[in-house]
Amino acid sequence: MKTILCYGDSNTWGYIPGNNGRYPREKRWPSVLQRMIGAGFYVIEEGLCGRYTVHDEPFRVGRNGAALLQPILETHAPVNLLILFLGTNDLLHHVDITALDAARGIEVLAKIAQSSETGPLGNPPKILIISPPRIRKLSTELSQLCHGEPSKSVDFTQFFREIANERSLFFLDAAEILEPSPLDGVHLDEDAHLVLGRWKEIIIQTK
Repeated sequence: MKTILCYGDSNTWGYIPGNNGRYPREKRWPSVLQRMIGAGFYVIEEGLCGRYTVHDEPFRVGRNGAALLQPILETHAPVNLLILFLGTNDLLHHVDITALDAARGIEVLAKIAQSSETGPLGNPPKILIISPPRIRKLSTELSQLCHGEPSKSVDFTQFFREIANERSLFFLDAAEILEPSPLDGVHLDEDAHLVLGRWKEIIIQTK
């Protein structure tokens, strides 16, 4: 059985836009993906609200994606495919961080995985980078909590693709197929989870 590890933030965790709740497991995109690819695959949902690529947060512990990735990979080894779907929080919460910085954070995560022995036969896992969708107008609540510059998210695609090309990683651009909910400008609604989990290009990379 092949193992697929989905390493992400609140949009992998299943945060419901506008009400602070969580979608049922079957509504979240990793579970949709599991249904699409069927038997012979084990899709692991490793989403955490507020997770960054490489940054710590003073208000919540364990949000540094780089600090946790190695032990999580070891926990679920052997991992055939690691899907990295992060970067949104880097821009949302840090005014001086750019989309390039977020992409460099993704590169750090890729380097951790590529230097690991957590794939089949002690090799590193394959890696798929998903560039996040563009951030829309933030809700009043998120505007009070987030002090970055969401408009910079328009550059996610360019810089995430460059990192993927430089490190020979699989790459997909979520902005091509979906947008965050207008309720808060960041999180995916049920339809977007369904679209992401059914995305033909993701399914191709799992084979």
